[in-house]
Amino acid sequence: MRIDRYLHCIRLAKSRTLAQAIIAEGRTRIDGKRVEKPSEEIRVGSVIALPLRDQVRVLRVLALPGRRGPPPEARACYEEVGIDEASAAS
Repeated sequence: MRIDRYLHCIRLAKSRTLAQAIIAEGRTRIDGKRVEKPSEEIRVGSVIALPLRDQVRVLRVLALPGRRGPPPEARACYEEVGIDEASAAS
């Protein structure tokens, strides 16, 4: 699944356009590798690190959603590995 679609479906971005803007900043990583374009693929087990709302969120992909569902359904698709507020401020 494309990373921009995934971020939209799990409700971390209100639209795919906003998800693409987050990725265009160049600070998003999948499994430690910088994401170059919004079409990069993610899989179950991938670890995504991205800056959101003045913090860096690190997520592990648990499932690939088929749609943008309600929040409980979206939260079941990932788990928080960590939040690093200090590195987001720099």
